[in-house]
Amino acid sequence: MSAPAPVDVELVLIGWLQVRLGPAVVVRDELDNNLVAELPTVQVETVGGDDDGFRLDRPLVDINVYASSRAAAVELAGRVRSLLLHELRGSTTATAVFGRVSTLTLPAPRPYENTALRRVGATYEVFCHPVS
Repeated sequence: MSAPAPVDVELVLIGWLQVRLGPAVVVRDELDNNLVAELPTVQVETVGGDDDGFRLDRPLVDINVYASSRAAAVELAGRVRSLLLHELRGSTTATAVFGRVSTLTLPAPRPYENTALRRVGATYEVFCHPVS
């Protein structure tokens, strides 16, 4: 029996967060040159992780929030953290089952070269496996 395909955690989290944060927030994986015009933006990127070689994935997910002010970026990063820790944990989507979610680095301001916006980022470990 072959192992199921791993969960594309970026794709799943982008859709999951977009529904919960609403249309006023852009949720994406890659940034483009229009970032200042698309604030607030939440960027979701897998930055490593581990698996058990069979079914369980433990990706590390870096989430950066971009907003026009530090206060707005901090507030949105806190909302994202709360959603991940309290709603994602134990939930199921069409393609993934989520177990434990833990914060590896708390949301904190991160430098960004464009002074017209502010960036706050955090890193999470997400335990998940495919639905089937």
